[in-house]
Amino acid sequence: MDHKEPTIDRVFQALGDPTRRAIMEKLSEGPVSVSRLAEPFGITLAAVVQHVQILEECGLVHTEKLGRVRTCSIEAAGLQVAAQWIADRRSLWDRRLDRLTEFLAEPDESALDEINPEWLG
Repeated sequence: MDHKEPTIDRVFQALGDPTRRAIMEKLSEGPVSVSRLAEPFGITLAAVVQHVQILEECGLVHTEKLGRVRTCSIEAAGLQVAAQWIADRRSLWDRRLDRLTEFLAEPDESALDEINPEWLG
């Protein structure tokens, strides 16, 4: 399987599909075989395998084959990429909102000249 470095685009594209999100939810309970993973979805085993491959390729899932059983588990790399992207956005907006709060707390007419349009995006 082609294991590429997880990127934010690939991770969010993979998580954009409701079946793949449901697979991730199931795997958050612990490792599970692909056949067991397929049971609640009402789709073919081949379709589940395709979803798992996409999740694996973007670093969200790791699979291991022991004998005839392929077991899936959550892989931290892809989740870390998404978590970092979200944390960066949150930090940016926290700083912007803190500046706005400070500005609104001091009603000073001369402060209007100090507004930087970039503060508010």
